[in-house]
Order: sequence, then structure tokens, then C-alpha cells
Amino acid sequence: MNRRVRATLIGLSVSLLLVFGLGYGQGLGQQAGGQQAPSYTPTVTPYDKLPDWSGAWAMMGGTVFDRATQTGQGGAVNAGVREHPPYNAEWEAIYQKSLEKRDKNLLPDVITNCGVPVGFPRMFNLPDPYEFVIRPEESWILAENGPNVMRVYTDGRKHLDDQWETYTGDSVGHWEGDTLVFTTIGLKGSRDGDVILDRTGLVLSDKSHATTRMRKINDNTIEVVMTIEDAKALTKAWVVTKQFRKQPLGTRLYDYGCAENNRNPVDEKTGKTLLLGPDGKPLNID
Repeated sequence: MNRRVRATLIGLSVSLLLVFGLGYGQGLGQQAGGQQAPSYTPTVTPYDKLPDWSGAWAMMGGTVFDRATQTGQGGAVNAGVREHPPYNAEWEAIYQKSLEKRDKNLLPDVITNCGVPVGFPRMFNLPDPYEFVIRPEESWILAENGPNVMRVYTDGRKHLDDQWETYTGDSVGHWEGDTLVFTTIGLKGSRDGDVILDRTGLVLSDKSHATTRMRKINDNTIEVVMTIEDAKALTKAWVVTKQFRKQPLGTRLYDYGCAENNRNPVDEKTGKTLLLGPDGKPLNID
């Protein structure tokens, strides 16, 4: 094969690859240049119209999810403490069973396995620092605990018609002045037995969804109001409010490697959660 024929064949091969490659990309809904063609008209709020949520923030109060309805003294792990969501009879009975286990120190919290997302709405009920990152097209809730991340899209997109269920679901929203308003759907809830809202054993079903309003109510406080609906578990909408306080300037968030110092093994015989002392021996074994 002479040099001229070889060059001609190489040129034809490259041309065919370019044609087929471009056609394939456009067949997947992509524009020339590799950009995905949106199925909606993007609408974003300019940077100069967005509020300032910079810095680190921490949830105010303990990790009882709905402190407004709490009865009993102490935190989520203390016997006698419970909340009063508008459960129907079936789901109140489920909660009662969890409370009984909690009172005996037998209620597992799956996130102690490390690497399991806490999911929504527990995403707003974690004890360690947060960062709230705002961009015109989306906002990110970043929690040191876990670590966990939640994305809220504000670029004009809609929820998917065939949204599958995940821990944190799918959140889309918009800005109403300085308030971020978003809806969350596609939550798997307690369907697979690996999502709770707090350590009292609160749960929701895979039919739950929510509307959240998030805003800065003063220079040092961000308020999150969640209106949760669940046709399977609740008799009416459940409104829960959480607040977050601004942390000192320069506060950092770090890696959260819970397996690195996991001091809560489970007794294989009793199912009881154990606490280990400095010597590695259980402090609360019978």
C-alpha cells in the first residue's frame, strides 16, 4: 500500500468516527460540543440577589427531631422521651415498638455502621457543623457528620416523572426573596429498615414528601421549616422547625471517619449497644 492510499484511508476513518460520534452524542440529547441539552428553560437567581449564608453553622438544641412535641426529660436516647407526630394507629404502633427497644438500649442506629446516608429529613437533625453553599443554579447542604450532602436544584428543572426512591430524595426549588423554598420527593423512608429520624426511632414511609422553607431570620440564625406529608403514616401534615446558629469565624469542617474510632459495638448475645472504655473493654456489660 503506497503512502498516498494509506493517508486517504486514515482520513476517511477519522471522518467516519467524527460523524458517528457526533450523531451518537446528539442522539443522547446532547448539543454539539458535548453539552447536555436541557429539557427545561433554565432560570436562575443572580449572585447579587442571593442571601449570605457563608461560614459554619450548628443545629441549636439536641437531636430530638421534633422538640416542639417532645415529652419526657432528656435527649433522644433517654427512656421516656418521645415525640408526637400525627401518626395513624398503625405507625404509632411501629413507633411504640421502637421506643420499647430504645428504653432497653436495643434500638440500632444504622448510621453507626458508617457510610450509610442519614437521609431527609434527618439531614437537618445532625449534631456536628454544617455549611450551606448557595449558587444560582443549586444549593448544597453539607454536614460534617457522616459526611452527608443534600442538593437543592434551583435552575428551573422539575422533578422527574419516574423518580426512584433514595435516602435523601430529589429536591428542586426556587427563591422567594431571601427564602429558599424547595420540595423533596423520592424518599425511601423506612422501607428497607435503614432510615430513622432520630434515636427515639421516629420513621416515615416511602410515600413521604416535604416542602421546606429555609431563611436567615437574623445575622446569626438560619431557620428551616419542614412541612412533611405522608399518606401512609400520617393523618395530617407534620410541621417541624429546626434552627442553626452561626459558628465563630474561621470554624472548619473536617473528615468524619466514624469507623476510625467506632466505640459502640453490639453485644452479639443480647443485641445491646456497648460503650468501650480507654482499655477497649465494655463499660456497660452485665
